[in-house]
Amino acid sequence: MKVALVTMRPKIANKKANLEKMEKYIEKTKADIYVFGELTICGYHVKDELRDIAETVDGPLINHIKKIAKKKNCYIVFGMPLKHNKIRGIIHNASVLVHPNGKVDTYNKWFLPTIGPFEEKIFFDEGEELKLCDTKFGKIGLIVCYDLYFPELCRAYTLMGADIIICISATPSVTKKYFETLIPARAVENTVFMIYANLVGTQENLVFWGGSQIYDPLAKLIVKAPYYKESITTCDIDLKQLEFARANRPIIRDIKSEIYHDLYNLSRNINTK
Repeated sequence: MKVALVTMRPKIANKKANLEKMEKYIEKTKADIYVFGELTICGYHVKDELRDIAETVDGPLINHIKKIAKKKNCYIVFGMPLKHNKIRGIIHNASVLVHPNGKVDTYNKWFLPTIGPFEEKIFFDEGEELKLCDTKFGKIGLIVCYDLYFPELCRAYTLMGADIIICISATPSVTKKYFETLIPARAVENTVFMIYANLVGTQENLVFWGGSQIYDPLAKLIVKAPYYKESITTCDIDLKQLEFARANRPIIRDIKSEIYHDLYNLSRNINTK
């Protein structure tokens, strides 16, 4: 399975230009799956314009990307503001996976940072569902940026049968060291491939560091994109490594189900005090 990590600098609130740029990257390099960063289609610091940029899953933007995926016989993962299909005025910070056969899977970011320069809860509604995506290569779980800090999501995907977890991100340089600690940790604690795609460039007071990367199920770095530079970086991953990793680090086998009940009670106690 050939993966292309696209570390892109999107233009703020310019959906047309960003879509054209995505298409050029896909035309430039042959791969089975292309992974772009969080909110690639519009940039991160968009604020009130998000409501105008957002589309539904059956809108023209995703329909256009479906045509690209079909033409190139590939999977495409990217971030966008996604309108709720039923409730007007509700939008999510979404990761979208478009299949070559036209199928579309979406995941809405669960954890929305709202502190300092981050204002996501002002504009987005929180996600409540996990989406495990069936592909011809394996099962893929989707998360977005700050979700990485909450290990329960990746563990849940692992228990659902995930082989790969893709984290799309808009991470500024001040948090670089945290993400580069968490990505390999999530890989080895779940014995899954972790694919991480970040934005790059400056948006208002945030500097995104790029550095998109992939770790194998034993936390070995497979590939890393350059820091602070637009790029497309490719590598091959072999899903047969999962069996070897899980035999040598049988974490899934050794999980004790009762601990999740205990954690639920502990978290309830914290939230009610």
